[in-house]
Amino acid sequence: MPRGLPDSRQLTYRKMLSDSLPMARLNDMVADLRAKGRGAVPDFDSLDGGVRARILFLMEKPGPMTDADRPGRAGSGFISRDNDDESAAATFTFMQQIPIMRNETLIWNAIPWWNGRIKVTPEEWRVGLLRLEVLLNLLPRLQSVVLVGRKAARAANMLAMRDLRVWHSAHPSPRVKARYPDQHAAIPGIWAKAVTSLN
Repeated sequence: MPRGLPDSRQLTYRKMLSDSLPMARLNDMVADLRAKGRGAVPDFDSLDGGVRARILFLMEKPGPMTDADRPGRAGSGFISRDNDDESAAATFTFMQQIPIMRNETLIWNAIPWWNGRIKVTPEEWRVGLLRLEVLLNLLPRLQSVVLVGRKAARAANMLAMRDLRVWHSAHPSPRVKARYPDQHAAIPGIWAKAVTSLN
């Protein structure tokens, strides 16, 4: 549900599912990322498709509401359309409009850790794209990638070397909605085209 992850029952349920077969290899990747100490790395949402996903929605960088150890208002610890922020709520709504079965999808970020800064350094891009390669190798059913936002679009050249359909959309953030309302309104249509392209 939109903004559902402040609910402790929802968090507990997702954590129970995190050990399921579709999530196990992704959990290993997340653990390896956390060991590097670059920032808070959220878990994949265990209600999504895990390694069985056919379409990846690649965002830019996790926000503070993915950080379970954030001082004050803690985040969920998951990268999820159900997080308690406006970008996640818009993502949930757009996914409902497409529509697509949730277990066909996976949401991740080009820069997979939150370090308290929105700005991304060249070194972060280098490491982030290397980690994206690792993720892609774990997704045998993947057919399409939607690059969500201008920063995520930097992954396009690397994805061009793979047999994947690549789509570009604006980011569903309130900032984009305020500054570029037409681009924001176009998001669900672009996502729907990416979904209908699946075999």
